[in-house]
Amino acid sequence: MSSDLVIVYHRQPYEEVEVNGKTEFRENKSPNGIVPTLKSFFGKVENAAWVAWKEAEDTSNPGFERVVEIEDSFGKYTVSRLPLTKEQVRSFYHITSKEAFWPILHGFKEKYNYDPVDWPTFKEVNWAFAEAAAAEAAHGASVWVHDYNLWLVPGYLRQLRPDLRISFYHHTPFPNADMFNVLPWRGEIIDSLLSADVVGFHIPRYASNFVGCVRSLRDVGNVPRVKVTEDLIAEGSALSDRTVPTEIHTEDRVVQLGVTPVGVDVGYISQLAESEETKALAKRFRAEVGESTMILSVGRTDYTKGGADQLLAFERLLERRPELRGTVRLLHVSVSANRNMTVYEPIQRELEEIAGRINGRFGSFTFQPIALISRAIPFNELVAWYQVADVAWITPLADGMNLVCKEYASARSDGDGVLVLSEFAGAAVELGAAVLTNPFSTRAMDFAIDLALDMPENERRARMELLRAAVAKRDTHHWAKDQLAMLSPKNFGDGTGGTVEAA
Repeated sequence: MSSDLVIVYHRQPYEEVEVNGKTEFRENKSPNGIVPTLKSFFGKVENAAWVAWKEAEDTSNPGFERVVEIEDSFGKYTVSRLPLTKEQVRSFYHITSKEAFWPILHGFKEKYNYDPVDWPTFKEVNWAFAEAAAAEAAHGASVWVHDYNLWLVPGYLRQLRPDLRISFYHHTPFPNADMFNVLPWRGEIIDSLLSADVVGFHIPRYASNFVGCVRSLRDVGNVPRVKVTEDLIAEGSALSDRTVPTEIHTEDRVVQLGVTPVGVDVGYISQLAESEETKALAKRFRAEVGESTMILSVGRTDYTKGGADQLLAFERLLERRPELRGTVRLLHVSVSANRNMTVYEPIQRELEEIAGRINGRFGSFTFQPIALISRAIPFNELVAWYQVADVAWITPLADGMNLVCKEYASARSDGDGVLVLSEFAGAAVELGAAVLTNPFSTRAMDFAIDLALDMPENERRARMELLRAAVAKRDTHHWAKDQLAMLSPKNFGDGTGGTVEAA
């Protein structure tokens, strides 16, 4: 059956589990995250489909059904599974996307690796995704493509199905032209994105950067801008902009620029935080921590997350304030971004070395100042840790949005706690009530953690009230509403996504 909405994302929207020799499709363990958020759109349309890849030894005879029908709590939908060989996945995703695109998107030009890129394979895989989406889409349907590893899909899809409404959303930062134009394939990428009806971003800065990249390569004339609403401007954030572009006029179409920050499922997190199971976990964790002040850091093992810089800041804290030794603990959760990529192994070793040195210097037989966790923590346990943590310390060097900081605020139903947040995380433009800091400055990092640890209760609660209100205002439901509005053809004349007001 043809679908009115097709979502194109690299991951399958479920977990495959082998039971008695048969494959079962189970909903993702955590109802929070991008996959469940995208699946929530299926309840808004009668016929929907999802396009993702699945590894196969032989793509012509993959050994699994290419198209399966799924029915779960999100409704009925079709999943088109694109068979890719292990080498195709390695080339298009692990090398081209992660070693060439990822560092440029996050501003790490020195990490960019062009030599191993196989551009023809990247194009081949993107074409296959476009073909699969075209096959699933009904006439005039909406196709929603997600993230930079599928940059060429909009252009190919426009060639295959000019009748479709195409939207593309970036879950990462979008860099300025000086950075983006390092990519030799910049022209192909920009032309593909300009084939979409809507191109979406988290915050105004990324939309502005995109326009700068387009203008560096193509003559698109004047680009209208409107004022950004006050609640998307944080004075302490390096990423705040006062105006935002709304559309780009090409010879073929008007491309709407949507600015819709991704949120978290506030209702679900609040419900989980108030459950008896989570309260019991939090009580147990607090007993394990004892009277210590608890600092929590959660992120991936990736050079963009600034994990080593944060550990060094914690070491300086214990050097600078000896009275805190034995009374302050750091739970540093750093999960491997992708276990198939060796590029992250040196980062993990560095984290382990620094943490080991700090524990050796400041620990004792009964007290270790740092607990370094390298595995994913189940979400219900993580929510309990959010409730126990006196301080959430989230200081990436670059981050498209960062949902951990929003989860922390949502989980603090007690109204207490302090969020220390990098001003280079996209979420900082919404969360001005956090203690915003510059992770590139040792002085700023030291000042921020001191401020958080010494903050009086009345100020903690006042800030947390503002944080919780900001997160609740732009939760997953708000994001879904804005995205559906932009996908609807009658609203293609308004690409503001509800985040801007007329100038």
